[in-house]
Amino acid sequence: MSFDTVVGQAALTTTLKNAVKSGKLAHAYLFCGPRGVGKTTCARIFAKAINCQNPTAEGEACNECESCQSFNEQRSLNIFELDAASNNSVEHIKTLMEQTRIPPQVGKYKVFIIDEVHMLSTAAFNAFLKTLEEPPAHVIFILATTEKHKILPTILSRCQIYDFERMTVQNTIDHLKSVAQKEGITYEDEALAVIAEKADGGMRDALSIFDQAASFCQGNITYQKVIEDLNVLDSENYFRIIDLALQNKVTDIMVLLNSAINNGFDAGLLIQGLAKHVRNVLMAKDSQTLPLLEVSEKAKQRYMEQAQKADTRFLYSALRLMNQCDINYRQSSNKRLLVELTLIEIAQITQPDEGPANGRRPRRLKSLFKQLIQQAAPIQKTAQQVAAGAPEIQKTQSEKGNASTPGSTNTKSPDSQTNAGSVPQRPTIKASSLGLSWKNLRGTTQPSKMQILPGTSAVPTNHDENTTFTQDELELQWMSMCNRMPQRLNGIATRMKNMNPTIKELPAVEVVVPNQIVRDEMDTIKGSIVKTLQVYLHNSLLTLDIRVAEQEEQTKILTRREQFELMESKNSAIKRLHKVFDLQFA
Repeated sequence: MSFDTVVGQAALTTTLKNAVKSGKLAHAYLFCGPRGVGKTTCARIFAKAINCQNPTAEGEACNECESCQSFNEQRSLNIFELDAASNNSVEHIKTLMEQTRIPPQVGKYKVFIIDEVHMLSTAAFNAFLKTLEEPPAHVIFILATTEKHKILPTILSRCQIYDFERMTVQNTIDHLKSVAQKEGITYEDEALAVIAEKADGGMRDALSIFDQAASFCQGNITYQKVIEDLNVLDSENYFRIIDLALQNKVTDIMVLLNSAINNGFDAGLLIQGLAKHVRNVLMAKDSQTLPLLEVSEKAKQRYMEQAQKADTRFLYSALRLMNQCDINYRQSSNKRLLVELTLIEIAQITQPDEGPANGRRPRRLKSLFKQLIQQAAPIQKTAQQVAAGAPEIQKTQSEKGNASTPGSTNTKSPDSQTNAGSVPQRPTIKASSLGLSWKNLRGTTQPSKMQILPGTSAVPTNHDENTTFTQDELELQWMSMCNRMPQRLNGIATRMKNMNPTIKELPAVEVVVPNQIVRDEMDTIKGSIVKTLQVYLHNSLLTLDIRVAEQEEQTKILTRREQFELMESKNSAIKRLHKVFDLQFA
């Protein structure tokens, strides 16, 4: 009925009352904010105060003049309310604009309250904009919305904007106490705190929940009945979960979770509530952040007590785990398992990383691989010692043979003496020793940095080498050389793969090319090809002759289908496979 009855918006109501007292009014106002904070209520009170014939010294309506009485009896012709959610077309706005031409019969102004104005269509906004730019002197618009960002900037620039705040928990509790006293309802402070937190900053929601709780409790609102009626998990459960997590009691937490689920509580809501609880505990650790707790004084004391027991790093880690669980909860196919794993990880935050008696903490992958490498290290070292020690064994045997001859002396080198009391050095090994690497697959005889580059020399080979090689070895090294050629020589490398080099007379090698163009292209890199083959075949006398194929030597290049038909003609099994499986060419 008056500005003084509006809860939690003292700054806005003071500004509006001063505007009424001074008579300096804007032609358009925009009230925006979350749901249930009093936007439409303030718009109605403001509209009544504007047309009041005898306003009070504080800027309130007198509730006695004809304008105030007609408003209270809902028969005022000077105040129009429009729900833009159901009247959002251009025709509704045009009808409203026609009403602005008629001056007020009683009072000074015609006030148009448009609720949920963001629901207007773009065409309706444009039709409304012209009247908003140049309204008649007797017209005042009051717009209300919950989504200011959806309103056109041209509308916003022509309005005085008032941002309504969310109701704090304490403001909501105080107002519910006054309502309870007027209605003769008894209550517990903890019960009103639960209702205020459930309302989430909306006074309308708080009053609706309060009315529901009053009906359920039959005039005596208690904490237990409220959490039963609203199906809210008792905050005592959250305190217990954190206490058990600090003690690493995973089994007790699992029993508590199962009890909550059996009582009908959703596991995802439990994680959300626990995250809010841990956040409050974190805020209670510092006196500067203590005012951020929107709870009763009794609950605030409990948060402070638990904050003394919980380490800050534990709270940070728990919040991160629960936030990740909340993100993945909707997409999870096994939601209960996800929540259980999250609670297990929270309970293991304070558990030591490594310990012989603690088997609950999952092993890290790094530690697992480390143990595998250490187990494989002695075997690898033994193999290397055997390979490297073969010459030393022969040397030792020869020394023993010399020592057996008359007049010879047998002396041991200091390196051969072992210290029985020394601790063996821990072997070091790389992860690549557990399996084969690409270097092993290429072969140990191949140089590690060999590349085929025209105009550059290959790795020099021993000029005294004159090892014989077979046709198979020649073809193998030829194909390997083609595979290692750089990207810019990809074209000639592809053609060389289809060539078959042959041994004419060791160490002379001949390769037949299809035409002169290919021969000219190969001549530019012939020196690198020859040097590469000399290195890999261990023959420094190897020579290469590139010859263009004669007419009778040129063979027809078969298509894929022709190749398959040729295979069928030579192998009946392939023909039978084709027929049994009804194979077709893609």
